[in-house]
Amino acid sequence: MKVLLITLGAIVLIGLVCGGSLLGTRNELVTEREAVKAAFTQVDVDLQRRLDLIPNLVETVKGFAKQELAVTDSVTSARAAMIGAKTPAERIAANQQLESALGRLFVVVENYPNIKSDQNFLRLQDELAGTENRIAVTRRRYNETVQKYNTDIELFPKNIAAAIFGFKREDAYFTADAAAKEAPKVKF
Repeated sequence: MKVLLITLGAIVLIGLVCGGSLLGTRNELVTEREAVKAAFTQVDVDLQRRLDLIPNLVETVKGFAKQELAVTDSVTSARAAMIGAKTPAERIAANQQLESALGRLFVVVENYPNIKSDQNFLRLQDELAGTENRIAVTRRRYNETVQKYNTDIELFPKNIAAAIFGFKREDAYFTADAAAKEAPKVKF
């Protein structure tokens, strides 16, 4: 009888230790999943700041370069796509479209020296450059947070808790646009 009670006590103790460890791991994964959401929210805030600056920038360029309506229209439609995107993956794709359109807008600016000397444009360009830097930093933090979360749900023994409690990989990373991999061509 004593042996049976000791064995039962040991089994209960092992069960409590394993269960406590499992719940502790679950709580860590919940914290990391929420960190991923918070990191994306910060990226979203910076992207929204950029979206708020764009209409003023476009109007300033339109005033100087009326014949370049296709470029300003592409920026406007890319901004609309960004506003309409709901999921992180949609926002990332819309963001790449917007970055491409902004790149074309700045090519137009290079062709019109009067735009580059306009104080409103210079101020908006500085604000946009600062915002782009903030976006780059928050994107990096977001990608690092996603990487840590994804790594943790794949590693043993956390992968057991992840499978039991239904944690899934987060596959929405910010990546460089394919056009960004090509060196810009400067012509004089």
